[in-house]
Amino acid sequence: MKKLFSLLMILGIFAFGFNAVAQDDADTTATEAAVEDTYPESPSYDMESDMEEEKSFDQIVKDKFIEGDPAFMVYPLICLILGLAIAIERIISLNLSTTNTSKLLSKVEDALESGGVEAAKEVTKSTRGPVASIFTQGLMRMSEGIEMVEKSVIAYGSVEMGRLERGLVWISLFISLAPMLGFMGTVIGMIDAFDAIQAAGDISPSLVAGGIKVALLTTVAGLIVAIILQLFYNYCVSKIDSIVNSMEDASISLVDLLVKHNLSK
Repeated sequence: MKKLFSLLMILGIFAFGFNAVAQDDADTTATEAAVEDTYPESPSYDMESDMEEEKSFDQIVKDKFIEGDPAFMVYPLICLILGLAIAIERIISLNLSTTNTSKLLSKVEDALESGGVEAAKEVTKSTRGPVASIFTQGLMRMSEGIEMVEKSVIAYGSVEMGRLERGLVWISLFISLAPMLGFMGTVIGMIDAFDAIQAAGDISPSLVAGGIKVALLTTVAGLIVAIILQLFYNYCVSKIDSIVNSMEDASISLVDLLVKHNLSK
């Protein structure tokens, strides 16, 4: 009897332990299933987020360009390329046009004292830049008097100023044109979005949000192009102002130098 009772107790203990283990396994399985339902394929999402974080700037720009519809995004891009080409050409030209006026005046003064007006002409002709060109025109009128030198310097200064400002009107055009083209793409994209809503017969948030996102990307592209070109435009304008101020100061110094040279004869 005691053996039977002991055997039943042992069987009961094993049965209870088995049920507990089975219950633990079931709870663990249920917990894992709940976690998978709550966070489905979480490792893949982490991998995708890491891939998005590792995207380069060029890839991001390319993706946004494609999302904004290349049929509309290409027009601000053309404005950017043409505007940058003109701006870079102007910057190089303006930097080459910069002259050390004090050094040039010193050379002209030495040439006037040693070889006269003809020697000063050779110095100015061998120096590039609008300041040297104005000096050359002034020295060519030296035989006609100081008044003619002043008139020649003023007239040719206006010509050189026009040459310095050449091309800026095109940069200004692209600055104004890029946002307008982007806004036009936005309006057309909004019209297409509303056409899609009308065809679907229902206002779907995803449909509306996607259409508006694509439409607004063209405006963002146009504004970015305008901002970039505006920076280059302002640099060119400030450089031109600096050169013009140097031209005016150098012209006054040249006239004073020629008056001094005539008086010393």
